[in-house]
Amino acid sequence: MSIVNNDVNSAVVSGLLGFQRASDGITQASIGIAQKAAQLRDPQEVLADAATTQLGLTSQLLPSRGDSITSDIVSLSVNLTNAQASTKVLDVANETVGRLIDELA
Repeated sequence: MSIVNNDVNSAVVSGLLGFQRASDGITQASIGIAQKAAQLRDPQEVLADAATTQLGLTSQLLPSRGDSITSDIVSLSVNLTNAQASTKVLDVANETVGRLIDELA
């Protein structure tokens, strides 16, 4: 019985941890998408801002090539899949506990 109890606890902890990590990843990807959407500006507006402040700061006003909304969308999708998988782990653990209770009763 102790082995079964440890296995069920391990499955529940694993499922909860996986779901939490996926949730954190979804949050980060969503924040990244929102930030990139907010940064979308008219190129002429960016150039006007650069001229009024300093020409040396132009590179900081323009979005960098490495920051891709595509990578955030892919991350969102991957973390959604991870959350769904972790939820299935929790469902199986819940069903297993239910069966054990039924068999022991």
